[in-house]
Amino acid sequence: MQFSDSVRVLNAIAASLQRHPKRVAGSLAALLLGTGVTAFGVVPLAPDAADLPVRQVLESVQTLPLQVQLDALADHRFKLFRTDITRGNDTADTLLKRLNITDPAAAAFLRKDANARLALAGRPGKTITAEASDKQELTKLSTRWPSDDESLFKRLVIERTGQSFVSRVEIAPYVANARLASGSIQTSLFAATDEARIPDAVAVQMAEMFSSDIDFRRALRKGDRFNVVYEALEADGEPLRTGRVLSAEFVNAGKTHQAMWFQPPGQDANGAAYKGGYYSLDGKSLRRAYLGSPLAFTRISSGFSMRFHPILQKWRAHLGTDFAAPTGTPARTVGDGVVSFAGSQTGYGNVVFLKHRNGHETVYAHLSKINVRVGQSVAQGDTIGLVGATGWATGPHLHFEFRVNGVHQDPMIIARQSETVPVPMAALPTFKRLAAVVSTQLQAAATIVQTRAE
Repeated sequence: MQFSDSVRVLNAIAASLQRHPKRVAGSLAALLLGTGVTAFGVVPLAPDAADLPVRQVLESVQTLPLQVQLDALADHRFKLFRTDITRGNDTADTLLKRLNITDPAAAAFLRKDANARLALAGRPGKTITAEASDKQELTKLSTRWPSDDESLFKRLVIERTGQSFVSRVEIAPYVANARLASGSIQTSLFAATDEARIPDAVAVQMAEMFSSDIDFRRALRKGDRFNVVYEALEADGEPLRTGRVLSAEFVNAGKTHQAMWFQPPGQDANGAAYKGGYYSLDGKSLRRAYLGSPLAFTRISSGFSMRFHPILQKWRAHLGTDFAAPTGTPARTVGDGVVSFAGSQTGYGNVVFLKHRNGHETVYAHLSKINVRVGQSVAQGDTIGLVGATGWATGPHLHFEFRVNGVHQDPMIIARQSETVPVPMAALPTFKRLAAVVSTQLQAAATIVQTRAE
């Protein structure tokens, strides 16, 4: 068919479509369905790649100076870092061996240098950080430990200088970081804090904070829980001391007790700066006229009740509280007062009597040593003697009595009933802002035990 014939056919089809569009469309559909045509192809307009011309290009490539790089790698010295904990039976050689350091010169320096010997002196458990060469030779060693100043720590640094070593002891301040924790009582407070990896000092502080509201001797229940925010004092990122408990919440027998540390700004009526202390979140001081215990938190052997007397071999009212503690444990006064007797009495052994206001009197018996004299004024928390086993005592403990107008009373009840001091009015706006933050922190601490349980 010639090109002109093809054009005439296409024109005829177009004219027919214009005159009978529906009829032609129906015929076309019937044709497609009848012949099974289901796809259409489109002829590509681009040229076939196989028909394109091919051109070959040759270029010379310069190699990189590999020898220079190889020489640099050969001269490079790797630094290896290791960390370990000192042990009670460690020597310079065993410590370096455990650090995988083979360096007789370093071992000799650790044995002879006065500063270097401090690494293994004192209690074990120091964290040793060592830097070694790729030849397993010591290049630097450091360790840290607390100083007598609670705000500073000591750092020992040993460094290689050529073929010898130098040492120095530095003093630096701690960095305080807040830590959140929580726990649940199953058997005891210390067992719960051990489970939560909370330092013992935090447990002691919590017991002291709430001692006037919670009887930690007898009132803890399985399922009681606590949340706490406390300071960890870190030396180069390593926690060495436990700082102050900043806030805490303790749920005992379904009742929630909350406390936070707060130091009011400004001065009191006498011109002295306000002292910091613990307050409930509604602004009441937790410091009462009397402490709940004459000893720092410790195990209690018996309470205010009837008991079988171990020496008299008969049942009798135990009109006091016995605090079991090692000989030499400091005994403190539970409130401000004046020493009315300090000496020895039958049964009591070495004993101290204190007169307080409102006809209140406290007794501290079986002491191994008395640190006060008659007529001396003492303040709450002062050490008046040391725990012992003098008088009628089968073992070292402190016998403590609280009398009101000569009548024996349960010291915990007296402590709870003693008055508290609120936040000064001028400091109340600041306190409320801080209390809101503390409440949020304690809620965050509570989620820790939930996450651990899940």
